[in-house]
This record gives sequence, structure tokens and C-alpha cells, in this order.
Amino acid sequence: MSEETPTKDKFWLYVGGAVFSLLLVIAMVKQSENEKFAPIKQQLEEEAAQMNIRVLN
Repeated sequence: MSEETPTKDKFWLYVGGAVFSLLLVIAMVKQSENEKFAPIKQQLEEEAAQMNIRVLN
């Protein structure tokens, strides 16, 4: 008779790796969007600063 050595199930390791990879991709896309819209955000902040002038009578 041959005895089979039990192998450890790596299912949760694969699930953890897939979740980590997905979170990494989402973070990279979010960072890319932040970099892409940075000039627009800066322009809006400048316009808001220019419009924040108080007129004294």
C-alpha cells in the first residue's frame, strides 16, 4: 500500500493574493486619476481664491 502525504490547501492563499492584487490595481488607477485632474483642481482653487474678494463700502 502507498501512503499519500496530505498537501496543504492553498485556496485562501490564492484568494488573498487575488484580493491584494485587485486592491493594488484600484489604488494605482485612483492615483493616476488624481494626477490627471491635479491641474484642473489647482485652477478651480485659484478661481475660488480670486472670487473670495470682499467688497467694503
